Amino acid sequence: MTPQVAIALGSALVLGLAAFGCALGIGRAVASAMDATGRQPDASGKIMVNMLLGCALIEALSLYALVFAFALLGKM
Repeated sequence: MTPQVAIALGSALVLGLAAFGCALGIGRAVASAMDATGRQPDASGKIMVNMLLGCALIEALSLYALVFAFALLGKM
């Protein structure tokens, strides 16, 4: 296997794993927020703010993976 092939496969693997992990994390965050809102409807504002902050941080991880993959592809 040449280094170019390894870099191409590695960048694809990084993006796939990051997208899968972020999708699972956001799904759990939203499901938990909806469950909490169902239990305490009065606190929905605080729950939603915290959920959106968590989702933004999770999305940042997928963007870091995208930048890392582009950096790997730039070495080809």
